[in-house]
This record gives sequence, C-alpha cells and structure tokens, in this order.
Amino acid sequence: MRPALSPAVLAELRRPRPYPAVSVLMPTHRREPDSAQDPVRLRNLLAEARERVQADPKVSRADRIDVLEQLDRALAEVDLVHAEDGLAVLAAPGEHQVWSFARTAPARVVLSDTFLTRNLVAAQAAERPYWVLAVAADRAVLWGGNQERVTEESGNGFPLVRTFPNPDPERQERIGDTPSTFRDEEAKTFLRQADTAIGKVLAADPRPLYVVGDAPALALLDAAGPIAKEAAAQVPHGGLAQADVATVHRVVEPAVRAHAEREVDDTLAQLDKARGRQEFAAGLDEVWRAAGEARIARLVVEENYRATVRDDGDHLVPAQADEAGAREDIVDEVIERALDTGARITFVPDDTLADSRRIAAVLRH
Repeated sequence: MRPALSPAVLAELRRPRPYPAVSVLMPTHRREPDSAQDPVRLRNLLAEARERVQADPKVSRADRIDVLEQLDRALAEVDLVHAEDGLAVLAAPGEHQVWSFARTAPARVVLSDTFLTRNLVAAQAAERPYWVLAVAADRAVLWGGNQERVTEESGNGFPLVRTFPNPDPERQERIGDTPSTFRDEEAKTFLRQADTAIGKVLAADPRPLYVVGDAPALALLDAAGPIAKEAAAQVPHGGLAQADVATVHRVVEPAVRAHAEREVDDTLAQLDKARGRQEFAAGLDEVWRAAGEARIARLVVEENYRATVRDDGDHLVPAQADEAGAREDIVDEVIERALDTGARITFVPDDTLADSRRIAAVLRH
C-alpha cells in the first residue's frame, strides 16, 4: 500500500480511465476484535467486483481478463495488519492501486470511467499535512508530516548536501581559525538553494511549513529568501537534518499543535463575521446546496462528523444505510465538491460546531 496522498496524486487518480475503472472501498479497523472481520469483508467485496466485471456486457473479453488480473494483484498488496480507517482498491485496464487512509469509508463497489475518490480526497484534507524543513550547515532535509507520522521526502532536490572544502593550512597557521560555517559565501549559496527548492515544493503542494535548525542557520535562511519568514513557525533546534522520524515528530509537534489551535480560533472568528454579513451556511443541507452552487469559500467540518442521508429532490433527509438511495459518505462528497471549486477546508474538534449542526461554511460574495 502507498504511504501518502498529495494533490498531484489525487489529480492523477481522478483523471478518466478506460471502462471499467473499478473502485472497491471499505472501512478497516486498527485493532481487534473489529479488525478480525476485515479480511472477510475484503474478500466478499472483491468477489462482488469480479462478478460485476464478468457480467457487464460493456466490458470486452480482453479488458475483463486484464481487470480481473489487476484485482488479484491488488489483493496481494493489501496489508490489513497495518490498516488505518479506510481502504481503497482501485483497478482498471493496465493498472491497479491500493490505498490505506485515516478516514472511514462505506463499503461499496463502483464500476465507472473514473475511480471513486471522494473518500481519499476527504482523508487527505483531514490529515492536516505539513512540511518540515530541517537545515544545517551541510544538509537540508525535507520531511512530510501529518497527525500520525512524518516521513523523509526525496525528490525536488532534497536532500540537499554541501561538501566542505579542505581547510587552508596556511590560513590556520597564520591566524589560528577557519572560516565560520555560516558566514562564508558557500553557506549563503547553499541556503539560497534550499529556499528555492522548498518554494517549488510549496507551490506544487501548499501546506504549513515548519523550519527547524540551530539559530545561525535559521538567521541565514531568513536572509536567503522569503520562505522561512512566511513559515508557520521556526523551531530553533539543531541536529534534525540527521535525525530519525521519531525525533523530528517530537520536536515539531508542539509547534504543529499551536498552529492548529490558532487556525481553529481564526476560522471560528471568520464564521462569526460571515454570519453577521449573511455570508454563512450551517447544517449539512444548506452547506451541500452551497457546495453544489460553488459558493463556498471556506468549509468547516467537525473531525468525526458523518451522516447518512438521501436526496428527496429538494433537501437531504436522514436515512438508514440500507435504505434505497442512501448516501453514507455525503460529508466526504461535500468536502470534495468544495475543494473542486477552490474552497479552503478546516477540520475542528468534535462539538466545536454544535450550534451549527456540525458543519458550516463561509460563502463567497
């Protein structure tokens, strides 16, 4: 299974595929006894997917054989031992993918010309991803983080490594020192390169950025370009450019938590102002309509809010999961619609929006 989602990955997943693009989604569980039924549920859903592919007259014999093989290969890659809260098995002619994500998803099998991605999109937003740039005199490392983990990122020029020249023995003999690690021109050039590289990363995948390093490195990075000044936080701490994931997570976690708390406060203030300007929607039915009209500028959702509804033609009304027309992942659908039209998404702790029926939005003028 793949480790992380990103806007670029989601864009690739959402492009049209040759029919049939098969999406198998299901909730998974991290601990027993609930996790004991996950393998059975997965086998049953994949059996349903195979039956539907085999019975579909629109699927050619060659594509049927190909997609069934892709489903078998995908099953071999599933790792339920390390499952999170949701699983997506995706297969189409010539490809298959398996995604585990930290947000539950209703069990379903869908055949279409695109993969069903709304649960993946919502999961990526709910993870609150961030970047960590660790800088030292000779190394700049990029880490990707979320609420659960950090991982070192490679590519986009990272990690950046600087090789020091051999010290000048005549200079050392004459004045008894070596050039300062952070004052020579090579150090400034090196950190300008780091500033440029992280700028490209943020342009492609905007996230809060936390810059860590000892004080001289941070000061020089400040002078190198705008990125460090615009970071969510600077954390004075040396050694993280060579640290393990547990240490990086421990050092940045207080800054990440503080930033999340500020974001919640700022978001609630925006909702209050929007209410006063009558640019406000609250409750699933109102917000769903606003999302369909591309009117949402900022969507605010409680972290564990889920709802099962059906559309009666004018409104969303509560429904049971086994009811005809029931939509179990309507909240994820609203999140995906809002993101598609350029809205910002903020997740807040449960009960924060009790007076707004768990979901609210700031509407565009």
